[in-house]
Amino acid sequence: MPDMPEFLTDEYYMKQALSEAQKAFERGEIPIGAVIVCNQRIIARAHNLTETLNDVTAHAEMQAITAAASVLGGKYLIDCTLYVTVEPCPMCAGALGWSQISRIVYGAADEKRGYLKFAPSALHPKTTVTSGILAEEAAGLMKQFFRDKR
Repeated sequence: MPDMPEFLTDEYYMKQALSEAQKAFERGEIPIGAVIVCNQRIIARAHNLTETLNDVTAHAEMQAITAAASVLGGKYLIDCTLYVTVEPCPMCAGALGWSQISRIVYGAADEKRGYLKFAPSALHPKTTVTSGILAEEAAGLMKQFFRDKR
């Protein structure tokens, strides 16, 4: 087995999140997708469902947190990584902070509504963040979605 198999890289998991974002796009939802990985295994996949569920809290991250907690049988996501196509909003960052998730990897920054602008301290102090993974692909999907809406 090679040192870092292709399926264990940040890019691989972000491609999985982008696949979820594409599902949201096809449903007329804002195209944000997320996966949560624990022990190199995807334990949750989600995308935005705010329109489908008529629920402003049904963001991809919130859906993924709930699914992962169910798989793990507990509310804490220690030793887990969230891959999400766009920088989490303050609501999602707060929930991720409460979950004590170990790592967050996101693609595109969200300068208008991202947590870094409004709530940079929302995450758990031990959570590490990596940004910019496949950012162009994530941003492109968002731009296409809003271009189509206009």
